[in-house]
Amino acid sequence: LAVMAVYVGWGRLIERRSVTELSLPGAGREWAIGGLIGIVLYAACVLLLMLVGMYQIEGLNPLSYMIPAIVVAVKSSVFEELLFRGVLFRSVEAMAGSWIAIVVSSLVFGLIHLINPDATIAGAVYIAIEAGLLLAALYLVTRRLWMAIGYHMLWNYVQSAVFSGIVSGGDKDPGLVKATIDGPTLLTGGSFGLEASLVAFLLCTAT
Repeated sequence: LAVMAVYVGWGRLIERRSVTELSLPGAGREWAIGGLIGIVLYAACVLLLMLVGMYQIEGLNPLSYMIPAIVVAVKSSVFEELLFRGVLFRSVEAMAGSWIAIVVSSLVFGLIHLINPDATIAGAVYIAIEAGLLLAALYLVTRRLWMAIGYHMLWNYVQSAVFSGIVSGGDKDPGLVKATIDGPTLLTGGSFGLEASLVAFLLCTAT
């Protein structure tokens, strides 16, 4: 809430414009649509791995295991969407057009994930393409940030809190599902998580 307030205050007082990308009418609907896309895409990735025997469910943890992931999901989605789509994409687009803004914002978005503990070059490239393009598209379609925030938030949350996946080479805390993920890195993402897999790359980029 504090970061959003600073963003809106900067837009109104310094840039002297209406901050329509964070206006509230329709925000809940757009956030929910984005969130649903995130949930469906991640669940589809897991389902494909289950079909080939690389993701095996062994049981369930207590529901309380789903609580800690809320913090990471909210923090990462709000802060990163304000920064990479709200500030970087919008600024570059104003100077150089939409296509250049897509390339720049996606590249920087991918590279910033290299600071995570188990980050890999491949993981950063995958995220730049599959997530950078999709999140930029959600902003371009709506010219608002709510759908991108919803997608980012629920993808991260379901990944960690439900399916016990590694989030972008960082969070490894177990979630609701006790799972064993075993297979080639190309398909499972290895230590970076499913985001660095060919499965996620194809589904998210196609979307």
